[in-house]
Amino acid sequence: MSNIAKVLSKRQDRGEGLGTNEKAIPFNKQDYQTLKQECLAKKTLFCDPTFPAESASLGYNELGPQSSQTRGVQWKRPKELCSNPQFIVDGATRTDICQGALGDCWLLAAIASLTLEKEFLERVVPHGQSFKENYAGIFHFQLWQCGEWVDVVIDDRLPTRNGRLLFVQSAEGSEFWSALLEKAYAKVNGSYEALTGGLANEGFEDFTGGIAESYDLSKDSSHLFKLMQKALTLRSLMGCAISTSSQEIEAKTSLKLVKGHAYSVTGAKEVHSHGRLVQLVRLRNPWGQVEWTGPWSDNSKEWNSVQPEEKAKLVHSAEDGEFWMAYSDFIQNFSWLEICNQTPDALSSDTVSRWKFSQFEGDWRVGSTAGGCLNNPVSFCSNPQYVIKMEEEDDDPYDGKDGCTILVGLMQKDFRKVNRFGQNPNAIGFTIYKLRGRNNIHLSRDVLLRQRPIAGCKGFTSMREVSERFKLPTGEYVIIPSTFEPNRNGSFVLRVFTEKEAVARPMNTEVCADVKKEYISESDVDPEFKQFFSQIAGNDSEVSVFELKQVLDIVISKRTDVKTDGFSMETCRLIISLLDKDGSGKLGLMEFQILWIKIQKYLEAFKKHDTDNSGTMSSYEMRDAMKEAGFQLNNEVLQVIISRYANQQCTVDFDSFVGCLIHLEMLFQMFKRFDKKDTGKIELDILQVTHKCKLVLRFLYLLNVAFSLTDVLFWVLQWLCLALS
Repeated sequence: MSNIAKVLSKRQDRGEGLGTNEKAIPFNKQDYQTLKQECLAKKTLFCDPTFPAESASLGYNELGPQSSQTRGVQWKRPKELCSNPQFIVDGATRTDICQGALGDCWLLAAIASLTLEKEFLERVVPHGQSFKENYAGIFHFQLWQCGEWVDVVIDDRLPTRNGRLLFVQSAEGSEFWSALLEKAYAKVNGSYEALTGGLANEGFEDFTGGIAESYDLSKDSSHLFKLMQKALTLRSLMGCAISTSSQEIEAKTSLKLVKGHAYSVTGAKEVHSHGRLVQLVRLRNPWGQVEWTGPWSDNSKEWNSVQPEEKAKLVHSAEDGEFWMAYSDFIQNFSWLEICNQTPDALSSDTVSRWKFSQFEGDWRVGSTAGGCLNNPVSFCSNPQYVIKMEEEDDDPYDGKDGCTILVGLMQKDFRKVNRFGQNPNAIGFTIYKLRGRNNIHLSRDVLLRQRPIAGCKGFTSMREVSERFKLPTGEYVIIPSTFEPNRNGSFVLRVFTEKEAVARPMNTEVCADVKKEYISESDVDPEFKQFFSQIAGNDSEVSVFELKQVLDIVISKRTDVKTDGFSMETCRLIISLLDKDGSGKLGLMEFQILWIKIQKYLEAFKKHDTDNSGTMSSYEMRDAMKEAGFQLNNEVLQVIISRYANQQCTVDFDSFVGCLIHLEMLFQMFKRFDKKDTGKIELDILQVTHKCKLVLRFLYLLNVAFSLTDVLFWVLQWLCLALS
């Protein structure tokens, strides 16, 4: 019950802008201003109970309580480490970030890139924080987490050994914004150790809300330099790394590049040298030292061929970890390039180009929407589906090819927290189909089996996110995100970036019913059916709930082509509630005839979708079976239905199928009765709920709140899961 309330409340919050950078959600429900004022009033320093200064916050394995690496660790506030600690000195710079004993160079590379963009940095590091004015040992940072911005509160107790910070630190030793930001990031991921190992793209995304993509530099890179320049004009963040074995991580090459280490890409320029243009790339090592010593490095002879005024714009000779190298050397020495493209809201300047952006949240749920990849033809179509329509080609394609650029990113939630508990994250990916003449209708198995996908990710990955860039002709397309294996629960965020305006939406969001009313007179009833009815009806010539259960069980038990545990009393009561027109609590002849017609229709749909002739139906077939019975449902409602009516083997027997359809027909009738103006929404106060509809008493407890049909079905069915299980 609380879960469905949470879903609807979150949907309402999103509509009001909650979760944007301007209205970040308090992480762990900790409000920075409230906590700070409490500490100032009590004249105490803040101690964070949700991320305590204890070994558990350090880690769980190599940094766990019994690890030798955590011996002698003491948590100290900056004022205990130096006499005059500063939050930020003369603005945040790349040299403020020097790696400590934690293997999070990927994160530090992202932080270093963040300092190049003041606008991005100010979104993450709010103004007005210091160790002097109104100091209370409390700080806060804003991070993007799987589709929404959160405001993370921390205390300033930092892990140290022998009086020195254990993890990230500034070159000066008295500046602490980077160490505190690292702590906030550790908090949202559960511990410092959870930050070990990763790609700079993950940090880029969590500091900007952008979408990341990776490029294998060993493959075709003919257009990559122009793409890098275009990315920089779009104010994208970039990083790179050299792939290596676990034995050689952080080993240095002969030219002082560090293997398995994340670098920031901070520039891409062309210079005139000996009468020709040379493409150069600027990189930064987050260690703040150890620089490339090859061509175009600091003080190398190549710079002597560049005109002084041109050279002055580029060269900064210092052992600060930043250096230039030729693009040709870059692609030969490095293995991967990562680019994080920014959402439109991250860029305030009107002179900067912007991507067009859409974002959706969804779930894979066992039995309903966890269909797995294309290797699972029976269940693949049950995955969530999203449609995008692109009608305008790019203006200035970097590769010279006409078409529509589309960047698709699929991210699984709680990636690092899953690792912490020893579980394997899902392998995730997506497939793209051309939409041919269908409108807002979930693509069925038959359609997807007849049609080949036109694009998709290169492979499924167990990383946090998989993303790909495509160039497609104008038209409508369907994106299907999935796990590699079927029956894997998970939650995801799907994001779509395009250079031109595009319309994107979930497929099949409409919830509707097309159930024809049966009008029968006594003259329409077959004599044999009348005789059958008289045999089961009581002396009052009506069928009670007990008699109905008995006859349904007897009739269905004689069939060998369907399996059933027998009809429940609850289902039989609902049948009578649906069809009892005179309020007697029983079914008369014509009402019973209408029921018999319905059950025959339900049986026909059930058998059609019992593809293996087992007498049961796969829960993944429920969407199409219910559609045949007249009900079109979206993923949210379908997931609740499956959780209520499918068994542990993800199958549905006939009596459950009938009970489900009866429930749905009742709910649609109920909604239609209240929606007198046919607006698609109803508005009830608590008295109306109490007197008119006991079934919805538990979900419409808010006074005078409007709900859509989807909300009503979603909430009521969730209530049924609890009340009837």
